Amino acid sequence: MKINANEIKAGMIIEHKNDYWTVLKTQHVKPGKGGAFNQVELKSLLKGTKLNERFRSNDTVEKAEVDEKKYNFLYFDGENCHFMDNETFEQVEITKSIAGEKHKLLKENLEVSISFMEDKPISLELPVNIECVVESTDAAIKNQTASSSYKPAILDCGIKVNIPPFIESGDKVIIDSRTLEYVKRVN
Repeated sequence: MKINANEIKAGMIIEHKNDYWTVLKTQHVKPGKGGAFNQVELKSLLKGTKLNERFRSNDTVEKAEVDEKKYNFLYFDGENCHFMDNETFEQVEITKSIAGEKHKLLKENLEVSISFMEDKPISLELPVNIECVVESTDAAIKNQTASSSYKPAILDCGIKVNIPPFIESGDKVIIDSRTLEYVKRVN
């Protein structure tokens, strides 16, 4: 399906240069001189390479036909993650490389969206907000304001994030699964 270049959004999968690409970032640029364009950061689904591309507003791109289904996470098995469809109880296996570092955020029974192209799983999308526990962090330095500084922390899942100084080890926090950044503390 052809779409206009300024309709490209992060998370979309497009066909470009004989490959399938997932859109990581988009930025609409309107320079003082010349026509507007969309600066797009792409990652190849097949090769794993990245590409920065400029699309003029009158360009069209091919949006890939992708089937998306909801699954619940079951367990890890070495390099694979196993999921189950709640309606058909059919199980699917995905390598950790498809999930990237986000596989560390997977918890039992977490509902995720898996995208398939020609019955082959190509991407995994987690809920936007994931609750984690701060396993270890540095002590807060006195006279530091919460708005201007962050300190490093390691979460129970092994991911390193920056958190505000008022959060301590053992606190529950919400992490944005798309950017792997701190969102808020849970009481």
